[in-house]
Formats: sequence, structure tokens, C-alpha cells
Amino acid sequence: MNRVVITGIGCVSPFGYGVPALWSGLAQPRSAIAPVPWLENEQVAYRNGGAWADYQPQNHFANSRQALLDRASQFALLACQEAIEHTGHPAAGIRPNRVGVYIGTAVGGSDTLSQAYQELLVSDYPVISPLTVPKAMANAAASQISLQYGLRGPSLTIATACASSTQAVGEAFRLLQNGGADAMIAGGTDACLNPLTWKAWEAIRAMAPDTCRPFSQGRSGMVLGEGAGILVLETLEHALLHGARILAEIAGYGSNCDAVDLVKPSVEGAAQAMRDALADARLTPADIQYINAHGTGTVLNDKVETAAVKAVFAEHARNIAISSVKSSIGHLMGAAGAVELIGGLMAFEQNTLPPTLNYLGPAEDCDLDYVPNRPRHCQVDAWLKNSFAFGGLNVSLALKRYEASA
Repeated sequence: MNRVVITGIGCVSPFGYGVPALWSGLAQPRSAIAPVPWLENEQVAYRNGGAWADYQPQNHFANSRQALLDRASQFALLACQEAIEHTGHPAAGIRPNRVGVYIGTAVGGSDTLSQAYQELLVSDYPVISPLTVPKAMANAAASQISLQYGLRGPSLTIATACASSTQAVGEAFRLLQNGGADAMIAGGTDACLNPLTWKAWEAIRAMAPDTCRPFSQGRSGMVLGEGAGILVLETLEHALLHGARILAEIAGYGSNCDAVDLVKPSVEGAAQAMRDALADARLTPADIQYINAHGTGTVLNDKVETAAVKAVFAEHARNIAISSVKSSIGHLMGAAGAVELIGGLMAFEQNTLPPTLNYLGPAEDCDLDYVPNRPRHCQVDAWLKNSFAFGGLNVSLALKRYEASA
């Protein structure tokens, strides 16, 4: 089995373009959650979200290119560009048929769909744009990345709701482990701060009226956000051939389905995903020092994730630092896991754990160490990234600091 390493990262987040913007926001620390400007005149109950509010597509794409790209695909391309540049990979060293693209998304080109519904139902247009399908289709971002860089390896779009991008990274890891590719572009994107998606989430009554307070007393729901996170994964052999700077090693991956309820998570499924990731990585519970949590800020999700951590780690659970980046940027839907994973890499790159903001104190059902309100400086050698999703889906990745002799 090949060892798999991360050699490039790129992102778009509510803090703006790039990994430095994300890390700066998490380390200061500050929240990017604020009123979404373009919802000001919409009939919505809540207005706070994690938006890249000053994004100007014309600064990044020609008009002819914009016409073919939903906002979600634009974000994916920008994040991918940063991730590839980060690798410093010589183009001559890439075999295009050995590099694939796995991208996760929860809702695909929802801005395009929202606009189409607006034109048909509100403005009473007789027809809509012929580009609606290629812009809105769920696989648009993955296909656009493959086209942009001439990558002819496997291209796959994973739609497992809020677990999509974490699962895309996990499946890319598995393909590389088994020799199916030399390198993979993996991650996710979503840009769904539009009236259509927003009203749908309001209808399910999962949104907070003010901000996201994961694991805290007084938590009242999630806050929607937008963004994209892309990682370049390579087999260790391939990375060493071009002298890549290795950020981390992905050591294990666990994935399952509760098969119990479409929207209510189970302790057993979340716990099993973590156990499977640890077993795959040949790590013990005592090896884990940090968990980058799913942590949505909903009453049930945070309770279940805390109980699952206790089920897996027993007494060691109280020694583990746990934090949720959603408290800073909101829930980026299909992009959430990858962007949060990139934020979690601060643990290796800067010996800093991103905090759980807006924390008002422990709740009765959430009583572990959630790195409240301020980043924590410490060295971490192994950690987990959790993502759980509607559909009863559970994903966990085990990451460790790269050691040449491991």
C-alpha cells in the first residue's frame, strides 16, 4: 500500500481568497459571520452567514469564462489554482492520465438554479439560459478543473451532503493507496447563499438566528457559509520524485452510513467512522491529540459527536483538544470538510489549534475541551477530521505529521 501525503492546499473562505487569509482569520481569532449583503432585500428570517462578501468575479475570470461558471465552480478553480501553485510541481513531471479529480458538493450549481427559478417563476421569462445545465450540474466543478489543467485521470463528483469534501479526500486517498493514480486533486465546493437554498434551510429549522456556537451552552443552530477547499494528494514516492514539501500524511479513512434516520445522527455510526480511521492508520486512541470536529452548533449534532468521541476514546477523551472551525466561517456545506481540514493543518504548520469561537461555557451534554474562544499553541503529531451528514453519513480521516522513517 502506498503512503499518501498532502503537498498542496488552496481555499476560498468567508475570510476571502487563499490559505493565508483563512489562517489569519482563525489565528487572530475573528469571525467572518455577518449579514449577507445580497439577502438584505429578500424575505428571509435570518441574514447572518459566512459569505465572501466582496468577491468580484471579473478580477479572476474573463466575461466569456464567467458565463460558463457557477459561483461554486469559480471558487473551486480559484482554490485549485492556489493548491497547485503551492506544490511547486513541475508540469513536465506530471503524467496527465495518472492525475485525477475528486470533488465534493452538497448542492452543485445552486446559484444558477436559484437564478433560473427566479427568471421562470418571478420574472416570468419564457425561456432560461441554455448554459443552465452545464453550469448547474453537480459535476461541473470537477469537470472544469480537469479541463483547466488537462487532467485525464478519474474524475468523480461526490455528493454526500455535508460530508462530501471530506469523503472526496478519503476516496482519493484510497485510490492513491491502491496505486490507481500518482496524484489527486481532492476537496469540495459550494456557494449556496442564495434565496432558494437559504429558504430551504430556514424551512428545516436548523439555522441559528445570530451566530454559530458549537458545543456551547445556548447553541441554537447552524449558520450557512460558502467556499471551496482543494488539496493536492500524492503518493509519497511521487512527491519525493519532485522534491515536494510535505504538509502532512493521510494515514487512515473511515466511512459508513447509520441506516437509521435521514436527518438524525447516531452515536454508533460516528464512533465507528473514527474507530475505522484509527485502525486504518494503525493508530491507537491514545495517539490522538486533536479532533477537528464537524461541530455544526445544532443541539443534537454536537451532543451526538461528543458522545461518539467519549465512546471511542473513553477517559482519554478529556485529554483531547476539540474545535469547530464552523464557529468562525459558518457551515460551507459540501466544502466544509476540506476547508476545515486545511484550517486544522495549522496544527502541523504553525503548532496552533484553531479555536471554537462564540463559546459561552459548557453544556450539560458537551463537557470536553473545545479550545474555547482563543487559539492554542501546542505541538500535535496525530489528529482526526470528522464530517457527518444528512443521510446518516459519517466520515473520519486520520492525519499525522510526516516522518520519512515511518
